[in-house]
Parts: sequence; structure tokens; C-alpha cells
Amino acid sequence: MMLNNPLSGWIIRWLTKEEPRQQPAPCDFERICHEIHPGDVLLIEGRSRVSEVIRVITQSPWSHSVLYLGRLHDIENEAVRERISRLYDGEPSDPLILEAMLGEGVIVCSLDKYYQDHIRICRPRGLTFVDKQMVVNQAISEVGKGYNLRQLLDLGRFLFPWSFLPRRWRSVLFQHNVQETTKTVCSTVISNAFSTVSFPILPTISLDGETGLRMFQLDPRLSVPRDFDYSPYFDIIKYPLVPIDESGFYRDLPWANQDEEPDEQQSQPEETQEPPAWTGESGR
Repeated sequence: MMLNNPLSGWIIRWLTKEEPRQQPAPCDFERICHEIHPGDVLLIEGRSRVSEVIRVITQSPWSHSVLYLGRLHDIENEAVRERISRLYDGEPSDPLILEAMLGEGVIVCSLDKYYQDHIRICRPRGLTFVDKQMVVNQAISEVGKGYNLRQLLDLGRFLFPWSFLPRRWRSVLFQHNVQETTKTVCSTVISNAFSTVSFPILPTISLDGETGLRMFQLDPRLSVPRDFDYSPYFDIIKYPLVPIDESGFYRDLPWANQDEEPDEQQSQPEETQEPPAWTGESGR
């Protein structure tokens, strides 16, 4: 599918235009920036039209996934660190993520772009430091690849058993350009990175009397953001706006009186709002 003509460019801009959030995101973005670890997967509840399409296709509130790379000094491999320096024109202390975006392909950018969004951290349980670096390095090697819209459409056909589609349409998942390796989607590039160290996401389980328990990796092309949320091999970490670190926290929540109405004007984000400032480095 060609995406390099003016009409396609207009369609991409229309699909990816984000609507303003009607109320503040329920997570503490500043704390996320401090507590996140390299190798963590972040799930994003997007606000664009294409995000809504992905939510419908996957039947999940999470429309996007990104891999947290760390700050520049967190990347051990010198060659990879130098490549990031060339790819990213920002401060060395910025929290960096890798993602595949429609219209942009696989890119490296700052986590600050999602300061208005609802974010969930999915942390691979027990992943060693060395393997985290391998996952990050593999993901960075994908930078520059295009976004595979065809794969997204094929994935929709696979997830939705639409009875009105001709059977032959439902049996050719990923058969066109099956050897093409220059395009990907957000979850696929992350799944590929974890597969290099044999870390499971949602493997297929086989159990019989002869071979015992066996696990089969899911085809990365079938991966969707919700898989990291469902996976028993990833810990779900949340940082709400109101801390819940102490017992009985709910007694001190700033509940409004029942007869009060929410102020819609105050809940609208300002167009010129800057990402919240954060200081210090976690060194992770």
C-alpha cells in the first residue's frame, strides 16, 4: 500500500490527528519518568482516529505500545549509544522510547510526547540486565523501517471472524509480500526484540504425556498492545495521580461534594501547555 503521495499524506494526518483530552490522564507522568526501567513496555491509550480503530480491532483500551530505552547513559553498547545520539536531537538526560508510528515508521523520541496520555507500565519479570540491553539493541536496529499498514489491516481480518468476508480473504493473512522485512507495526517490533532473548509474551502452551509441557512463541506479526497487559510474564505497574502508598489512603482522597458538578473548562488541556518538569535521574 503506497503512502507516499499527497492524498495518502492527507489521510495519514487525518488518522493520526489527536483530539484534546477531556480530563487529566489518571496517571502520574512525573513519577513514571523517575521509576521506569530500560526494557519496560509502555501501553498508551491514544487519542487519534487510528487509535480508535486499533481499540476496536483488538477489543482493548490500549491502542499503542512503546519500548523504553532509558536515558542515553543507560545504553551500554557504545556503537548503539552513538547511533542514538545521531538519531535523537535532544538532551542526553531525556527519557527515550522507541515506537513505530503511522507516517513515520520506527523512530526514537522522548517519552515527554505522551505526558497528556494514560500510560501503563508492563515490566518483563526476571529479565536480566544483559538481556535488557540485548532487547534494547535489537529494537534500535529496527529504526528507519516503515509502518506496515497492510499488516494492521491483515491483523484486523485475523482478529475479527467476519462471516461476510469471502473465505479466501480470511485465509491469506500476511501472505502478500511475506518476505518483506522493511515495514512493521508498534507491537511487532517490540515482540521481535523480546524474541531475540526467548522472553515469552503470550506463548501457545502444549501439554501431553510424551513431551510434557512445551511453549511456542507467538508470531510477532500477530502481537497487539493488549498482549503485554494480559501476559503473566509482565508485571503491571501503575502510578496514579493520587499516591496510594499508605494504608487507608482512600480516606484522604479529594472527593467533591455530591451536589458539585465537574468544571469542564478546567478539565480541558491548554494548547500551549508544556510537559511537566522533572529533575534528577534514576540511573536506571
